[in-house]
Amino acid sequence: QVQLVQSGGGAVQAGESLRLSCVGSGLSFSSYTMGWFRQALGKERGFVAAIQSGGNTYYADSVKGRFTISRDNAKNTAYLQMNGLKPQDTAVYYCAATQIPGAIRYNYNNWGQGTQVTVSS
Repeated sequence: QVQLVQSGGGAVQAGESLRLSCVGSGLSFSSYTMGWFRQALGKERGFVAAIQSGGNTYYADSVKGRFTISRDNAKNTAYLQMNGLKPQDTAVYYCAATQIPGAIRYNYNNWGQGTQVTVSS
């Protein structure tokens, strides 16, 4: 059974940084595309970033240049480094994993529990 356990998050001031972590178990982690998504209050969950098994990375336009996705396959862990946080980044953040070919922004079938990120001005 695939499990994704998230850590990190919290409340920060605008301009500060946070790092989210996502540890996977029950899967061949290195072969999965890992993604991060977020859902703000009253909005649909949306794509933030993804990293493929080969290391290619993809970002939503709203976070390019500020967020960095990475992975450590030896630790079965994906990270989302968030710098220059803005109030509009406030949301519940979810990590996700998929082996569906070509999946970048959609088609994830394994999800973490979510973690709150709150950015105040």
